[in-house]
Amino acid sequence: MRAAALAAALLLPLLLGGCQSLAELTGIATGGAAGLATANPAIGYAVGIGTAVAADEAYKWFGRTRQNAEQEAIAGAAAALSEGDEAPWRIRHTIPIGDEEGKVRVVRVIDTPLAQCREIVFSVTDAPKPPRWYVTSICQQADGWHWAEAEPAVARWGFLQQGGS
Repeated sequence: MRAAALAAALLLPLLLGGCQSLAELTGIATGGAAGLATANPAIGYAVGIGTAVAADEAYKWFGRTRQNAEQEAIAGAAAALSEGDEAPWRIRHTIPIGDEEGKVRVVRVIDTPLAQCREIVFSVTDAPKPPRWYVTSICQQADGWHWAEAEPAVARWGFLQQGGS
């Protein structure tokens, strides 16, 4: 019976995958299980805190990776467009949750000696609701066109923008 309760406590966070408290629940479950298994609350506390921190970082990394893939899909669709042109964009993730699509339109070309950039508007289709439109910039780099706005998916900002996950 004790093993079944332990297994249920460990699997509970997996069942609550969409919950914002996933890291905390995972920490509670593993900490409780470690405390029970060792009969030492200090070990349970340490395991619980460590697991919660690791799960929180994994959750943030997963969100940033998916957001970056979406941004790259939009920038890739706009790369071949001229000012005023419009094209569809689509992202299909490996785990098919959060797959999105819409249209992207180049509204202005910004060509300077330092960089070639484009101001774009893009929609995100969320049927049956009307599409939502957003404005951003993309710039050409050595390996193609990339998102130019400071978003959490931009690696150079590091921990400064990770809190919004």
